[in-house]
Amino acid sequence: MTVQFDKEALDKLLDETLRDRKEPLDEAKATGLAKQMIQRIFERALQGEMTHHLGYEKHAAAGRGSGNSRNGKSQKTLKGELGNFTIEVPRDRNGEFEPQLIPKHQTRFEGFDEKILSMYARGMSTRDMQSHFKELYGVEVSPGLVSEVTNQVMEEVKAWQSRPLEPLYPILYLDALYVKIRQDGRVENRAIYVAIGVNWQGHKEVLGLWASANEGAKFWLMVLTELKNRGVRDVFIACVDGLKGFPQAIETVFPHARVQLCIVHTVRASLNYVSWKDRKQVAAALKPVYRAATVEQARQELDQFTQSWGGKYGAIVRIWEEHWDRLTPFFSFPDEIRRIVYTTNAVESLNSTLRKTIKTRGAFPTEEAAFKLLYLAIRNRTRQWEAIQYWREAMNRFQILWPERIEAALRS
Repeated sequence: MTVQFDKEALDKLLDETLRDRKEPLDEAKATGLAKQMIQRIFERALQGEMTHHLGYEKHAAAGRGSGNSRNGKSQKTLKGELGNFTIEVPRDRNGEFEPQLIPKHQTRFEGFDEKILSMYARGMSTRDMQSHFKELYGVEVSPGLVSEVTNQVMEEVKAWQSRPLEPLYPILYLDALYVKIRQDGRVENRAIYVAIGVNWQGHKEVLGLWASANEGAKFWLMVLTELKNRGVRDVFIACVDGLKGFPQAIETVFPHARVQLCIVHTVRASLNYVSWKDRKQVAAALKPVYRAATVEQARQELDQFTQSWGGKYGAIVRIWEEHWDRLTPFFSFPDEIRRIVYTTNAVESLNSTLRKTIKTRGAFPTEEAAFKLLYLAIRNRTRQWEAIQYWREAMNRFQILWPERIEAALRS
């Protein structure tokens, strides 16, 4: 509820408060004065609410025989921006008065819960939050209070997780990260699946979070099926890592999607076979392969790499040969689209933020607790996202390549 106060009335109240004050105000005194002002404003507003509830002013003749009357006051301690302070809440004899400004059972006023959620989303521990509020506001924040505030988010999480999605996401990024969760008295690593879609307007959107004991193509198939059930009709390009069976899972649900394996993941996997003294040279020798202008030139560069390094690092050649058809789709597109799709940086960047957030948590007591924190961190991070660069050029190319698919998806 937003309450507006008359400016002249507030000035009069301020003048009255300061009238007899002679000494200068330091920060502590100013804070104390502000708390007094807030206290008086709340109490006056609540008295006004009581008058409206009863239908007559205090001591007015209209109240005689009305069937209800004022019945003293009760005290309530509120937590807010300036710390704790106590207000007097009027009561009625019939016990029917329901304050709107500060509802029954509410002990915090606007802004306090958001501060808790903001700190929680940034990975601060409950102990850190307790110290922070105590130091700045003189407010004791219990673990129960933090849990109470953050638990309110779970309904929002459930609604977000099941919300309808847009029919067309030209680009889809899929990846997973791991969190520690206590299960039956032991700590287990669980995979959290993350899907990011780029919609037709060029904006990135986290489509959902899913949890499983480990990352696997079968579970990804379930995730993709859920995305389709929530309204996704088509995907042009799916950017993924090299998980075995992943491309087949995507094509089962979205048969026309082009699967692009992440080049960065493939280079990293390749360098795992290389001794430290050769890493810079091998990395430099691979760069012309994925930086080539055409797929034909990339093939020539891979052949050159094979001649130079294949004898010593045959495993690297096998990786690129076995996955060649999945590594090269981006060559079909101009630079504007290549920059967007040849790596899963979009989802990896988000996952990096999520890892930093959960770093201070150790192990989560439940899967729900992990989802709660990850959702809040995503909500904070995605507020900073902007439209993808060169998206207009990418849209023009998509319209030339797949006009029928665009029309069919957007019409559904």
